[in-house]
Amino acid sequence: MIPWKQLKQHLIIFTRYPEPGKTKTRLIPALGEVGAANLQKQMTEYTISQVKELQKMSNVSVEVRFTGGDLQGMVNWLGNDLFYQFQGEGDLGERMERSLTNAFSQNAKKVIIIGTDCPDLNSQILATAFEQLEFFNLVLGPAVDGGYYLIGLQQPRAELFTNIHWGTAQVFAKTVEIAQNLALSIGYLPILADIDRPEDL
Repeated sequence: MIPWKQLKQHLIIFTRYPEPGKTKTRLIPALGEVGAANLQKQMTEYTISQVKELQKMSNVSVEVRFTGGDLQGMVNWLGNDLFYQFQGEGDLGERMERSLTNAFSQNAKKVIIIGTDCPDLNSQILATAFEQLEFFNLVLGPAVDGGYYLIGLQQPRAELFTNIHWGTAQVFAKTVEIAQNLALSIGYLPILADIDRPEDL
């Protein structure tokens, strides 16, 4: 793996190794186990391609936080020019909060987390998100289903990731409510659609 240096602008991609039967399980009724895994594979690869476009425009370091599979499997799949890290234990909030804290502890000034479920998320929206972090404490990309496809911060705020029912339609609204209670300024990105269920296809 090439030497990896985290920059002031840091992007974390949350994804899962595309193992049939363990990936995009809510889409298995529509696509089958292999089809659901293939969709996960394609959406992750597309997200990575947009991130590489972003890196042509601005200095951003990238890490891939994964579940399922192993390090060698990830390298074989996505190449050895990325930095990989296990997501670790805990619910989604704990895993995101841990990855953010880790990034800020290595002197990042703006950290963004994205998933790979949003085909409309492109390099331009990512660039806009980093620009907004110049002015806002928090940047959110709301998803049509009531969650969010992107969260960006200027410093770690564990409160944004606790007492939230992940995977529900209240995630975005609850996050905004917590942020307002913390008196954080919020920048908003366009509303985009996630692909999680058969009707999203």
